[in-house]
Amino acid sequence: MNIMKIPSEWSRLQGESGPPEPQSIGWTRIATQTLHEGRFLTLCNDTVVRPDGSQGTYEHVAVNDSVRVVALTDENQVVLVEDHFYLQGPRVLHLPGGGCGGQEPEVAARRELEEETGLVPEAMVPLAVIDPLPGMTAARTHLYVARGLTPGTVSRDDTEAGMTVMRWPLDTAVAAVYNGVITEAGSVAALLLTHCSQSQHQSTT
Repeated sequence: MNIMKIPSEWSRLQGESGPPEPQSIGWTRIATQTLHEGRFLTLCNDTVVRPDGSQGTYEHVAVNDSVRVVALTDENQVVLVEDHFYLQGPRVLHLPGGGCGGQEPEVAARRELEEETGLVPEAMVPLAVIDPLPGMTAARTHLYVARGLTPGTVSRDDTEAGMTVMRWPLDTAVAAVYNGVITEAGSVAALLLTHCSQSQHQSTT
C-alpha cells in the first residue's frame, strides 16, 4: 500500500537496516545515564557531541514501539474506540492500538485489536511507520490496515475500563480528523493515509 515513491536520498540513508544511527547524521553519543526506570519507560540523559562539534547532554525517553490499526469492515466502516487517558481531560477517540511490549509490530497490532474491540482480522497490511515524537524518543508507531474482521474475545486491562467501540464510515472519521475531534497522532496519520490510498486507487480504476 505504497502512497508515493520515497525520495532516493532518504532511501540511501535508510539502507537495508532502517533509519541511520545518530552518529551517522551528525550526533555522537559518548555515554548514557539512566535517570529513572519505570514500568513502561526509561528516562535517559546522554552525553553527546552535537553536529557543530560542541559537547552537551540530551535527555530522552526509551519506550517500546507502538501500533495503531485501521480496522475496516466490508462496508468500509472504520472501527474506533473511545476511552479516558490519564493525561487528557476529555475522553479520547482513536484507533485501536497500544504498545508492542517486545512483540513484533504485526503481532502486537493483532493482539491490541482483539483485546480492545474483540475483532480478529484475516489480513493485517502494513500502512506506514511514523515517528510521533522524534525529539523526545526513538520509539516509532507502526500503522496497519486490518480487513476480514471476525468476532474474537475482548480482553482489556485496568486502564481501559469504560472503553467503548464504535464504527464510522471512513469518510466520517477523516472529517473528524479535520474537525479536531480525532487528534491522537497515530490515528490521524493512519486515517489520512488510508483515505488517500483509497482515493488514489479509485482515481486509477
